[in-house]
Order: sequence, then structure tokens, then C-alpha cells
Amino acid sequence: MTGEIAVAWRLARGYRLRPWQSPYLRWRIETWSGLHADAITRGIFWRFVWRHRHELSRYLAWAAKESGG
Repeated sequence: MTGEIAVAWRLARGYRLRPWQSPYLRWRIETWSGLHADAITRGIFWRFVWRHRHELSRYLAWAAKESGG
């Protein structure tokens, strides 16, 4: 689990207190869901995270494994 947290921490770099404003995370949500990145607000971001929490958890576990963490 700490590996997943480390990956999430790296992905939110520069936007850790406001991850919905991260250009990288907006782009990832846009490519995954089809939502336009400019339309992603705090509420949309957190609803997306909640609805896709299982997929996001699997992705973070995979990314941690791949990065050796």
C-alpha cells in the first residue's frame, strides 16, 4: 500500500493540495473518460476518483510494481 501512496504522491507533484488542477491528472482523466480536461472541477475530479476508486487502486498498484516501489 505504501508503494501506491508513493505513486499517487509523485503523480500529484506540484498540485498535492489541489490535484484537480494538475495538468497531468486532468489529461489522464480526459484520455480515460472522455471528459474535457478544461471542464474538470474539484467536484468532478472527486466524483471521478470515487466512482473509479477500484480501477485507480489497481493502476496505482501496477505503477508501484513497475517502478520498483
